[in-house]
Amino acid sequence: MGGVPKQSLVFQGQSLLERAVAAAAGARHVAVVGEMASLPIWPPNLLSCREQPHFAGPAAAIAAGLDALADIGEDAPYLLVLACDMPLASQAVAALQEALQMSTAADPANVMAAEGNRPQPLVGFYRTPELTKACRDLAARGALVNGSVRSLLANLDVQLVTVPAGSTSDVDTWDDAAALGIAAGNQSERQDRQTGGANVGGNS
Repeated sequence: MGGVPKQSLVFQGQSLLERAVAAAAGARHVAVVGEMASLPIWPPNLLSCREQPHFAGPAAAIAAGLDALADIGEDAPYLLVLACDMPLASQAVAALQEALQMSTAADPANVMAAEGNRPQPLVGFYRTPELTKACRDLAARGALVNGSVRSLLANLDVQLVTVPAGSTSDVDTWDDAAALGIAAGNQSERQDRQTGGANVGGNS
């Protein structure tokens, strides 16, 4: 994106980070892994943290979010993992919540968004103990830093849930931004040089 932080891009009057936090509105606590200057108002349940080292990739960001939530005693059974570059992700989150409600207590599910044959692991509800163990296992192998989400989730039993078309469309290039109606230069002036990470929310 030419050095422009994706989370500060503006879609329909909100920064992408604002939209991601809003999509996780049902969470008891939300951990934002990355800079938060594009949030004009910080909800009282919001935590700020960073992966170590900075820019160590999405698996390390998820681990940082889990640690931040654990530090305040958050013990929700599920964690919503949500990247901040999907402006329509609230639709996908709603579909995943519905799928969770249909799962049984005897067979709890990890659920991940999918459009057609394209899974999107950065929109998913994962059982907190399983995801925490996966992070620790990856760290023990020295593979957490710069590790992929695919490797992090490799040993989890994950159910794919079909979500509304376009709800996991992400912004990786200016062409992606243009396709979603985000014009070049239409970014938040509140965040000129910041860089982003994953948005992680603990959900009850």
